[in-house]
Amino acid sequence: MRLVFIFLVVIHGLIHLMGFAKAYKLADVNQMSLDISKPVGMFWLFVSVLFIVTAILFLLRYEWWFAISLFSVLISQVLILLYWKDAKFGTLLNLIIFIVGISAFGKNQFSAMAERESKQILENIQVENLAMIFERDVEHLPVIIQKWMRNSGVLGKEKVVSLRLKQIGTLRTEPEGKWMPFSATQYFNVEHPAFVWTTEVDAMYSVNMIGRDKLINGEGAMLIKLGSIIPVVNESDNKKINSGAMVRFLAEICWFPSAALNDHIVWESIDAHSAIATLRIAQNSVSGIFKFNSNGDVISFEADRYYGGSENAQLEKWIIKMDAYQFFDGIRIPNKCNVTWKLNQGDFNWLNLEITDLEYNVTQTYSY
Repeated sequence: MRLVFIFLVVIHGLIHLMGFAKAYKLADVNQMSLDISKPVGMFWLFVSVLFIVTAILFLLRYEWWFAISLFSVLISQVLILLYWKDAKFGTLLNLIIFIVGISAFGKNQFSAMAERESKQILENIQVENLAMIFERDVEHLPVIIQKWMRNSGVLGKEKVVSLRLKQIGTLRTEPEGKWMPFSATQYFNVEHPAFVWTTEVDAMYSVNMIGRDKLINGEGAMLIKLGSIIPVVNESDNKKINSGAMVRFLAEICWFPSAALNDHIVWESIDAHSAIATLRIAQNSVSGIFKFNSNGDVISFEADRYYGGSENAQLEKWIIKMDAYQFFDGIRIPNKCNVTWKLNQGDFNWLNLEITDLEYNVTQTYSY
């Protein structure tokens, strides 16, 4: 689709040369019946150059290519309106270029917002001279959690205070919906529980969705836009969204097991292979059950989570199952998971993910 768009922009730019050629009588342009003055002819040439530059910038993936494209469309459409009888069909190409350009603008603004929020949760984190974790540090935890700490490899290593990771996978928005590929990045502040997760989803042919989920200062927020410009979900300042974001943070400590020692988390043993974790932030708390195999690997997490953020949203069972494990920086974590809602009408497996990159104790975003 990139090549098709570049082709359309170049062709559109070359067509504008007809106005220049007509004005300066460089060729017989029978397609244009109206007279064009030489000053106006220069505008036709100028727009032609702008569209060619737009195509080049788009090809080279310059982030601000859309600014040139939108300026080009504006001038082009003015010329088309002045010469509507001869040039009206150019409006369709202008519309296509405008939609792609405004979508790129929306994505640029979204990325800038996510970058600010990610830096916010990573700022002031000290990653130098961190305390090491030893056997004595985990002795107060339930036996199965101690086993998890040993098996995961956190003993003898520095505690984790922050991390960043990349994911790929598939998701769907309804039980019988189409599976859509996605890629995502996520940042965590472990000491002061917070995360920012951003994703790009191949929603449909040539149209993507972008999304951001976050937890900062105990408050959650979710934003999803179709084509980078049309809000599909925009939830914040919502107790149910706050609760859901806290549940998510709690579940995802399986990727940074030393967080089990976090002062915000309290553990209670259930049996030899499971324990309840409760995360408290300010006056709010959420709980979930971690289950383990005989080796001490996390095999699942289960919690009650609000299915959406509307007034009618109800608590439903939300389950993560771990499918595979991998070492990152010497720590064994589940790198492949699937997530399912246990609904009255049946199980809704809505997300399958794989972690492709993970770094502990970092304070910079991937864009650096």
